[in-house]
Amino acid sequence: MRYLKLALVGIVLGATVCGQAATPLTARQRAVRDEGWRQTIRKQLYIPATLPKLEAKTWSSFSPMPGVIAERVTYQTLDGMVVPAIVYRPEKWKGKLPGIVVVNGHGGDKFSWYAFYSGMLFARAGAMVVTYDPIGEGERNIDKKSQAGSHDKWVDPPAGLPRTDWGQRLAGLMQVDVMQAVAYLAQRPEVDKRRIATVGYSMGSFITGITGAIDPQIHAVLLSGGGDYDGVEPGYFDANKLPCQGPPYQSLRILGDRGAILYALNADRGPMYVMNGLADTVMDIPHHGPDWFADTRARAIALRGTEKGMFTTVFYPGISHRTSWVDRDGVEWLEKQIHFTNWTAKEIADEPVTHISTWAKANDVYISKNYMREDREGGLDALGTGFPGIKRADLMVLPDATWNEMKDRLTYESWAKKAMAAEQQAVR
Repeated sequence: MRYLKLALVGIVLGATVCGQAATPLTARQRAVRDEGWRQTIRKQLYIPATLPKLEAKTWSSFSPMPGVIAERVTYQTLDGMVVPAIVYRPEKWKGKLPGIVVVNGHGGDKFSWYAFYSGMLFARAGAMVVTYDPIGEGERNIDKKSQAGSHDKWVDPPAGLPRTDWGQRLAGLMQVDVMQAVAYLAQRPEVDKRRIATVGYSMGSFITGITGAIDPQIHAVLLSGGGDYDGVEPGYFDANKLPCQGPPYQSLRILGDRGAILYALNADRGPMYVMNGLADTVMDIPHHGPDWFADTRARAIALRGTEKGMFTTVFYPGISHRTSWVDRDGVEWLEKQIHFTNWTAKEIADEPVTHISTWAKANDVYISKNYMREDREGGLDALGTGFPGIKRADLMVLPDATWNEMKDRLTYESWAKKAMAAEQQAVR
C-alpha cells in the first residue's frame, strides 16, 4: 500500500481536579461551556457577533470546460472590504447541490492550480464550489499579483495593545472571509445548506480548522497539510513568524488546551478529516505524527464526553506537503459527508486520475519548482481527467476600470489603514 490510513480510536478520559475525578458535565453545562469557548475565540480574533451583509454580486460567467460553469462573484467581508471569488457549478444536475469552500495555503489564491482544479473537479462531481482571493493576494493585491505575501509584514500596534493585536485582527478578517463564503453558499437556492464543507490547505488548514470550531453552518471540514494545533504548551503555530498565524494562535492560550478545545468544538459541528504526509516538514508533521494526533484526539474526547463526530486521519508515508483532498481518499470522504449530486461512490472509486506534474507541464500551469516535486503537489494523483489550465485573465472577477473604482475595498493596504485606525481608537 502507498499509504497508511489511520482512524484514530480515542479513549474517553475522566477529567481530574487535584488528582480526583471531576463531576461529569451535564449536556446543558457542556453546551454552555462550548458556547463560551466559541465566543472567546471570536472575541480574541475580533469577529463580530453579527457578520456583515453579503451584498453578493455576480459580474459575469464562463465555461472553463464542458459541463462546468464558472461565475465571477464578489461578496462583502469585514470592515466593508470585498472578496472576489470564482464560483464553480455543474451545468446540469438534479436536486440540491452540496457546497464546498476552498481555503488556500499561504500565498495561494483562486489562481492557484489546486483552486481551479478543485473547482472543476467538484463541479463535475456535482457541487457548487467557492474559490476566492485571500487578503493581499490576486485581486486583493495592489498590483493584482499572486504569491505576493503582502500581509506577511509585522505591524506593531499602538502602545497599550499586545503585540499580537495586529495578527489577531488579520486572522479575524481571514476567518470572516471563509464564514461569508459559507453564508454565500447557504443563500444560493441551488445549494442544500445542510451539506456545506470547507477544505483547507496549509495556512488554509489553520484558518478553516478554527472556522469550523465557531461556525455551525459548516457540516464537514477537511484539513490537508496541517491540523497540528498544539495544546497548552507553545508549539508549531505559536512559533510561526507570520502575523496571520503566530499571534492569533498565541492569543488563544486564554482557552487552555487550545488544540483539544478546537477539535472538540469541531466535533460538536460535524465530521472532520485530517490528511498529512508523514514527511511534511513544512508543518512539522514528523513531530506531530499519529501518536501526537491520537493524544490530541483523546483529550478532545475527554472534553466532549463522547467520540461522536471526532476527527479521523490519514497519513501518507514518504509524502510531504500537498492538497490531498483532490486524491481518491479526499473525494471519497467528501462524498460520504456531503453527497455529490452527479457522481456516486462507485463512480468515484472507478474514476481515472491525473498525475499533477504531468498535467501542469502539458497545460502550461504554474507550480513552483519546490512544489512540483513528486513528494509534494506534483506527485498527486488527482481524481478526474481532461481538465484544462484556466488562463489567469479568465479568473479575474472585475474589469480593470471597476477594480480601480473599488480598490479601496479590495486591497490589503486599504484594509491595513482601517485596522490601524481601529487600533488607535481602541487605546484612546
